[in-house]
Amino acid sequence: MKDMMGLLKQAQAMQAKVQDMQAQLEEMTVEGQAGAGLVRITLTVKGQIRNVSIDASLLKPEEKEIVEDLVALAYENARHQAEKIMEEKMREVTGGLQLPF
Repeated sequence: MKDMMGLLKQAQAMQAKVQDMQAQLEEMTVEGQAGAGLVRITLTVKGQIRNVSIDASLLKPEEKEIVEDLVALAYENARHQAEKIMEEKMREVTGGLQLPF
């Protein structure tokens, strides 16, 4: 029975660490870029957009499709960085044990 209580305490401690990590991830940001930095998007690691920056040289009606593509690419770049950070943080907290988050 002692082993079961110890396991329960470990699970509760891990749950607290995961909750702390989740709170940290909401504050951490990453920046994705496209078009040699002409378009930049800042996201929280949890995926919330904080800022979008588009260089004025792209703000021409004939550049509309290019800008749309660059925004999508910058977002994907930032999202990929965020996923890597989330995976790293989860490994730190769980010791490599695969858990959903």
